[in-house]
Amino acid sequence: MKIAIASDHRGVDYKKEIIKYLEEKGNIIIDCSKVNTDTDDYPDFAFEVCNKVVEKEAEIGILVCRTGIGMSIAANKVKGIRCAKINSVEDATLSRNDNGANVMTFNYTDDMENIKKYIDAFMSAEVINDERHQRRVNKIIAYEEEHVR
Repeated sequence: MKIAIASDHRGVDYKKEIIKYLEEKGNIIIDCSKVNTDTDDYPDFAFEVCNKVVEKEAEIGILVCRTGIGMSIAANKVKGIRCAKINSVEDATLSRNDNGANVMTFNYTDDMENIKKYIDAFMSAEVINDERHQRRVNKIIAYEEEHVR
């Protein structure tokens, strides 16, 4: 799988470990934050990753920042992105099954072994596995098409 990933300056160590983990599993990684500084701005990295996903250069995106929330907010401003802040295996699975999420965010304070489990669950989950979930996501897509540039 081709995966775009980025972190702000605080999440660099986590990002590096995630990249290593994913590459060992045979994934192709696009690092969208190769250079970080103490004054970098997480929206820049979120937009870069999300544009890779929207433009189909990557199948999914992963974002890491202090809380995961800022990255998630920024990511969800990109037309075509459904980004979920993941805190559990259930979140990872259901964000794909029910919401068709294509980007996930993590906070850099969670345990790395947990994050690996969340990533595995997200990547192996079936995307939108029920008509009612597809109907709901279609409403989001229709709204986005009409109201978001």
